[in-house]
Amino acid sequence: MKIAIAGASGRMGRMLVETVLNDPDATLAGALDRAGSPHLGQDAGAFLGKQTGVVLTDDIDRVFGEADYLIDFTRPEGTMQHIAAAQKHGVKLVIGTTGFSNEQKAEMRAAAGKIAIMFAANMSVGVNVTLKLLEYAAQHFSHGYDIEIIEAHHRHKIDAPSGTALMMGEAVAGALGRKLDDVAVYGREGITGERDPSTIGFSAIRGGDIVGDHTVLFAGIGERIEITHKSASRQSYAQGALRAVRFLEGHASGLFDMQDVLGLR
Repeated sequence: MKIAIAGASGRMGRMLVETVLNDPDATLAGALDRAGSPHLGQDAGAFLGKQTGVVLTDDIDRVFGEADYLIDFTRPEGTMQHIAAAQKHGVKLVIGTTGFSNEQKAEMRAAAGKIAIMFAANMSVGVNVTLKLLEYAAQHFSHGYDIEIIEAHHRHKIDAPSGTALMMGEAVAGALGRKLDDVAVYGREGITGERDPSTIGFSAIRGGDIVGDHTVLFAGIGERIEITHKSASRQSYAQGALRAVRFLEGHASGLFDMQDVLGLR
C-alpha cells in the first residue's frame, strides 16, 4: 500500500508516519506539509532518527502522483485542496480532519462519486464501539433523563465541540428520532431558564496535552449514567486509519466511515 501523509510534521502526522513505517504491508510514498513550514525538505523519518528517502514537501501534485492513498488529519481548507487533487490523480482518501462546513461536506460527498473516501471524525475502534453503546443507551433513557456531552482536548485544538463529540450527539439524537441541529445546545451563560428536556448539551474543555476525553451523561432523578471514552495516545487513531486504507482497497468510489470499516453498521 503506497500511502502519503498530509500534515506530516504535526503531532498526528508524525504518529501516522511512524505507523506506516512500522507496517510491513505499507510503504511511505509521500509526506505533505503546509507551505512555509520550517520542516520542508527534511526527511519524513528524521524525528525517529531514520532516513526514509521521503522528504516533506508542499508539492501536492508530486505527492499525489506517487501515492495510491492519502491519510489526512489536517484542517478543512487543506483537506479540500487534497480532495481536488485526489480526483485528478485517482488517489483514495482517509480523512480524519474535523470542523468542515456543510458546504465542504457536500463537496466531499460529490467527490466520493469519483474516488473512494473514508471520512470519520474519530478512527479509534473504542470510540466507534462506544457510538453503538450510546445508541442502545439513548433508546432506553429516552424519557426522564437529561443528556449532556462533555469533551476535553489539548490546548492546540482549534474547533469545538470536537468532531467526536458531534458524532456522539448525532448517534444519540438519531436513536431518539431527533435531528442534532434542532436540539443541540452549545454552552450556557447567564439566565438560561429551565432546561428543555429534549435538548442535548455540549461542553468543551481545552487545556494541556489532553489527547481526547469524551463523556455522555444521562442524568435522571436519583441516578445518572456516564459512558466515557478516554484516549491516552494518538496511536489508536493511526491504527484505525491503516484499517481504513485496507478497507478502501476493495472500493473504487463511495463515501464510508469507521462504522463501515469495522462492520458495525
